[in-house]
Amino acid sequence: MSERERINIVWLKRDLRLHDNEAISNAIKEGKRFLILYVFENQLINDPHYDERHWNFIKESIVDINLELKQYNSKVLSVQSDVIGIFNQIQNYFKIEKVFSHLETGLLITFNRDKDFKRYCRNNNIEWIENINNGVQRGLKNRDEWFESWNEYMLQPLELFQPENHQLIETKDVDKIIQISHSVSLLTPQDNLFQKGGRTMGFKYANSFFKERHKDYMFQISKPAASRKSCSRLSPYLAWGNISVREIYQRGKEAKTKSNHRHIGAFLSRLRWQAHFIQKFEMEHTMEEASVNKGYHKLKKSISKKYQEAWREGKTGFPLVDACMRCLKETGYLNFRMRALTVSFFTHILWQPWQDATTHLSQMFLDFEPGIHFPQLQMQAGETGINNLRIYNPIKNGIEHDENAEFIKKWVPELSNLDTHFAHEPYLMTPLDQEFNNFFLGKDYPYPIVDIKETRKKATDILWNMKKNSLVKKENIRILAKHTISDRNRMLRNE
Repeated sequence: MSERERINIVWLKRDLRLHDNEAISNAIKEGKRFLILYVFENQLINDPHYDERHWNFIKESIVDINLELKQYNSKVLSVQSDVIGIFNQIQNYFKIEKVFSHLETGLLITFNRDKDFKRYCRNNNIEWIENINNGVQRGLKNRDEWFESWNEYMLQPLELFQPENHQLIETKDVDKIIQISHSVSLLTPQDNLFQKGGRTMGFKYANSFFKERHKDYMFQISKPAASRKSCSRLSPYLAWGNISVREIYQRGKEAKTKSNHRHIGAFLSRLRWQAHFIQKFEMEHTMEEASVNKGYHKLKKSISKKYQEAWREGKTGFPLVDACMRCLKETGYLNFRMRALTVSFFTHILWQPWQDATTHLSQMFLDFEPGIHFPQLQMQAGETGINNLRIYNPIKNGIEHDENAEFIKKWVPELSNLDTHFAHEPYLMTPLDQEFNNFFLGKDYPYPIVDIKETRKKATDILWNMKKNSLVKKENIRILAKHTISDRNRMLRNE
């Protein structure tokens, strides 16, 4: 039997791109032939945080990569397997010397997978080289120099995709491995309202945003309907790595002028805050299951399956909340303010634990990013201790940001024929109003499932009192020292 060729592997995770991908760049610099791999992992497919929309977005991203790899007579090895299983199958054809990938700030399940894979590499004399992803670092104790380091990383030259001739494993050899593994069809539905995956599509959004759409960014950022156009809509492409944050940051710096500096500057600051939250989760992974401020661990809430189901289905009797939840289910997207509002409603108005919202929202958000998801849930739930307590009023927000009830009427069509003020507050309709409109509360649309004034006051009283708790205050000091003070001061100085 002839000796197996020695090759390297690039293991793609949340970096589904060829360009400005340090793992791929490192593999190219090695000079050895390498295989690009994506594993649809059984444990993640079965994990309740993920949904078919995520896997379809990933498939579309791989199809886009393969179109570019076609000129190199190569393609991504895309299989459904556990990670160690597919590496064993690859070893039937090749001797793996090195594996290149990025450090993933993911769920506990992926962290444990990486620990298992590290042992596998050690036992099989494979060198695993991991690079930081989008400036997020592992092993930090505090943020003393983090912002300067992140900013320096963002300004570094982009990594170019320039493989040598025949450096990529050919398609025919990729197909041989597929034959002995569980291949994955990359076909996806075309009749849905989700953004399509892939770098090509991602840059279409980027180009239109920097060229034109940014002009209304700050004016419409809080509006549930208008923001769908004026916001960048780049979040899924950044979350799944179709485009690097560094590419968009540099593109934004180039696009910034005297006339648009307010809008582009605000957008760039949000890229920094995105990295801040992911870094926070990287340094405090217990946030996946418990509040970062240990003083809130004793906060107990009565679970109502009825309330939670009404919230998930968009049938709470509060039109803006219901419109948001239905829109999210169909499109995978909400702007930031509406995300905050729906979480606030769940945790404050319905008085449900934020942990019970995690999997539904992660399934619904096309741009699900663990490092943003869990810190944001806790912040909006008012359980960090260091952030201002914000209990959003869905009626007030609807009137202010959806003045004509355009968003509400689109996503809650049973309200579409009502006058604007009734579309915002249908429960104000008298029996005669209902007769005139042939619209009946409790039949055509539910009554509000809670008394918002009562539940809002309850949440406010309890959470404000908890901020005075000695353990909450002690934890505030720890959290600020570890995560916040250095970042915030430096960000303010550099704006």
